[in-house]
Amino acid sequence: MKKIIQTSNAPAPIGPYNQAVLTGNMLFTSGQIAIDPYTGELKTTTIQEETHLVMQNLKAVLEEARMTFENVVKTSIFISDMNNFAKINEVYGQYFDNENAPARETVEVANLPKFVNVEISAIAVK
Repeated sequence: MKKIIQTSNAPAPIGPYNQAVLTGNMLFTSGQIAIDPYTGELKTTTIQEETHLVMQNLKAVLEEARMTFENVVKTSIFISDMNNFAKINEVYGQYFDNENAPARETVEVANLPKFVNVEISAIAVK
């Protein structure tokens, strides 16, 4: 059995998918990008600003499922330019401490939705 997770505090889906799906004690989030959930505008002025908004959107989805970053066991980070890795990683690290950081991969891709620079998804467990 699955439960659809939907919050107005994160961007609405821009296609045939949901923000997250909860099944049992596992939450699978869709990739979050830097869309301001209140204005619908992209925020890509700096890679740091963009990454913070991605993480805040991910946080909102987790909170809707009554979880936090402490519940995250795996993340996937997709970036358009590996030269931004250090700056993205610096911001990402503000949301996880080294002892409890999840497993993850970071992959450079040719393009992302709306041509953003970073997209992050997560798997969390209660």
